[in-house]
Amino acid sequence: MRAAVLTRFGGPEVLEVREVPDPVPADGHVVVRVTAAAVNNTDIWTREGAYGTAEDPGARSGWRGDIDFPRVQGGDIVGVVESVADDVDRSLVGRRVLVDPAFYDDHGHPVGLLGSEADGGFAERVAVAAARVHDVSGSALSDEELACLPVAYGTAMGMLERGGIGAGETVLVTGASGGVGVALVQLARARGAQVIALTTEAKRSRVAQAGAAVTLDRIQPVGAALARTAPGGLAAVLDVVGGPALPEILPRLRDGGRWVIAGAVGGHTVSLDLRRLYLHNIAVIGSSMHSPHHFDLLATEARRATFRPPVAARYDLADIHQAQREFVGRNHVGKIVIRPGTGR
Repeated sequence: MRAAVLTRFGGPEVLEVREVPDPVPADGHVVVRVTAAAVNNTDIWTREGAYGTAEDPGARSGWRGDIDFPRVQGGDIVGVVESVADDVDRSLVGRRVLVDPAFYDDHGHPVGLLGSEADGGFAERVAVAAARVHDVSGSALSDEELACLPVAYGTAMGMLERGGIGAGETVLVTGASGGVGVALVQLARARGAQVIALTTEAKRSRVAQAGAAVTLDRIQPVGAALARTAPGGLAAVLDVVGGPALPEILPRLRDGGRWVIAGAVGGHTVSLDLRRLYLHNIAVIGSSMHSPHHFDLLATEARRATFRPPVAARYDLADIHQAQREFVGRNHVGKIVIRPGTGR
């Protein structure tokens, strides 16, 4: 089969599209014929080894440490179950499935990811645990739309659940035009929250179409803009950016507010006035991906097709380098999808 294989840490040249052996399902596993996959920050950062370590922030590392090369990347997977191990229910064969890409510890915390700690979906086939496939045969969403969900929408669902976001709350979404950002806008709105979205002027209309009640240009003084648009303060900040805007936004959280952080594309080192936390009982919540329960909730939403993830672009597997270049350019809104085989 064809696969996009990561051979070492580095630039686009270390990602090779080539023939590799077909996967064989180990005990408790199934083989999925991949019809669509999607690109995420984790693919780029893992290829670059950009996660660092606790001891050395500049060290080349995957998000959980060393990577066992060669590795097939791709955490977003939708497809059809093609074969199963002897100990797996054969009725799964032929079912259209959405794959939970996470590996969990005994407490349901993610400790690994398909495409990082095990081979992922940038391939014609992938072997995954049977317990991690969710039947979406009846979903009205296309394979390409479903492929947008696992990492970005799973991360967003984890943020909303861990942050306790509910109806009637006013929340700020940073980086609202990216995969996780759009997911946060759609899922928070579906819960009845009022969403203020921070994005660029060029993307404001498309973010509004996703469901943001208010869109703000991130170039302007954000604190002053929030004072005008949310005079009662924010219940929560759903942050995938980090960076220098944090000190400006933090005072706009009302007492008992939550700052949920799941990314640092704008910078991982920030200046923070701790008094703004303890004097106002602000909770800072780190949120990495999702739990099994969070993904169950997401799969239910996928089956109901209560929202339609925006697909920004589509590429064949052979053009994965071009897909990653477009992703890094960040001129898109929504997800960039890879088609290893024939989708629906």
